[in-house]
Amino acid sequence: MFSIFNKHREPIKLWFSTDIHAHILPGIDDGSPDPETSLQLLEGMRDLGITKVIASPHITENTFENNAETIDAAQAALDSAMADAGMTGITVSHHAENRVDSLFMRNFKAGNLLTLPGKVLLIENSFVQEPWGLEQLIYDLQVAGYTPVMAHPERFHYYTPQRLRELHRKVDFQVNMLSLAGYYGKNIRKRAEEMMEMHLIDYLGTDTHNMTHVEAIRDYLGTKNAVKDREILAPLIKNSRFD
Repeated sequence: MFSIFNKHREPIKLWFSTDIHAHILPGIDDGSPDPETSLQLLEGMRDLGITKVIASPHITENTFENNAETIDAAQAALDSAMADAGMTGITVSHHAENRVDSLFMRNFKAGNLLTLPGKVLLIENSFVQEPWGLEQLIYDLQVAGYTPVMAHPERFHYYTPQRLRELHRKVDFQVNMLSLAGYYGKNIRKRAEEMMEMHLIDYLGTDTHNMTHVEAIRDYLGTKNAVKDREILAPLIKNSRFD
């Protein structure tokens, strides 16, 4: 395998080493299509300073209806490929990015939600609108012993800063490095900046799906924005609880 980085320049590293949001398990969602691509992504992520990936394949009704069996099979395929390649310096396990939809509610009722250690649960809204009854659902999850974390709220156009502040009193937020990098556009970068200023960011994730994402984060790390963001975010984020 090869490195995406210039071998004559030491790459700038991320300020966390455990990534809790990445789509690098092969062949089960819109991320890596096969183990070979997963290895390339992992090499690029390792060069960014990631030493542990807790992969988060989508579980979404009618598109990626994954479950423990499909995800375990993808994990086994990647484990085998990593062993065959002799890959070291980075480990992979998994949970899921759980879209709040009818499938989610069935899985919740059946006790089949896939979580991070400590029953920390990554949930994702629809990109169209906030799920109906979201605050009640967050409460119900907490009563059931889960700690919900909302994935990339900065990407949901329907949220105002005031609404984000209200929700953050009830649920933790995970922001994408790609948002900070400006990958999704200036408006989402601006929203992520606002969330930083309000101290509304609890976790960071790469949300890596492909090598373009890895390269976008690498390029961002060499910018003045990255230096400024690191100063604000390093004391705030809680990724290290999963190291």
